[in-house]
Amino acid sequence: MYPMAPLIRTALNTAARLAPGPAGRWAFHLFVRPLGRARLRSGEAALLASARTDRLRVRGKEVVTYAWGDGRRPVLLVHGWSSRASRLGAFAEELLARGYSPVAFDAPGHGDSSGRASNIVEYREIIRELHARHGDFEAVVAHSFGVLAALFALRDGVRTSRFVGLGGVGSFDLVLAGFQAGLGLDDRVMRAMRAHVERRLVPGEPGVWERFGADHAPDELGAPVLLFHDEDDDVVPLAQARFLAGAHGARARLVVTRGLGHRRILTDPDVVAEAVEFATAAAPEERAAGAREGVGSPAS
Repeated sequence: MYPMAPLIRTALNTAARLAPGPAGRWAFHLFVRPLGRARLRSGEAALLASARTDRLRVRGKEVVTYAWGDGRRPVLLVHGWSSRASRLGAFAEELLARGYSPVAFDAPGHGDSSGRASNIVEYREIIRELHARHGDFEAVVAHSFGVLAALFALRDGVRTSRFVGLGGVGSFDLVLAGFQAGLGLDDRVMRAMRAHVERRLVPGEPGVWERFGADHAPDELGAPVLLFHDEDDDVVPLAQARFLAGAHGARARLVVTRGLGHRRILTDPDVVAEAVEFATAAAPEERAAGAREGVGSPAS
């Protein structure tokens, strides 16, 4: 819930009639600001302390990144909105135990990174930079808004062999609709905000609203997809996961859980185990090569 929502609603709806430019800019600044900064939980501190931390700069903001393992077989972990990298700690620990190298980050305005706000374009830039540093990812594991943002990056030059989405947002329109409904904004405000985004955030990127959606050009991902979504998720409707699964067709599989909600799904042992098993499974060509080389065959 936005603080002072009634006052903001009145001010923005009025301003959009008189001065749509400033109204769109103000609405955008609210839209990209997380509702609070998630704090580090006691059980997450040890894992972060064991990471190699680094910094990168995105649009003047310092982003904290984390890496574990020896650098081979990197797996990218992408947190959701108003969250932080450490929330995906259960996946990092299991990946490490299997000899993989988890990589994560706190988006601007989240966790230990600087700034008060972030957006899907900044997520894309961070993921691109981590891809340049670590190479192609064995898998990407993303939660909530991170699913939308990661798929945006994966259709724009970043490569992975597998994709896991948890409680994922599939449609950017859902994000916009939630913001509009939460503040009670009229359509004039939303049109002004869209114009601001096109002019300032993504100038020269035609069709960007369609490309923000996780269903856009799914063949460009070209990787198997495993989705988890809880039927009791009170943040992202289950319909979003079904929408995503439908968009990615035969490459996607959806697992519907019960009683985990939007956040406990990140720590459920069965979900973590199945997700990591999928993320670390050998590709068919690798299994075929192993069979030719006698890997795993009984001793004679």
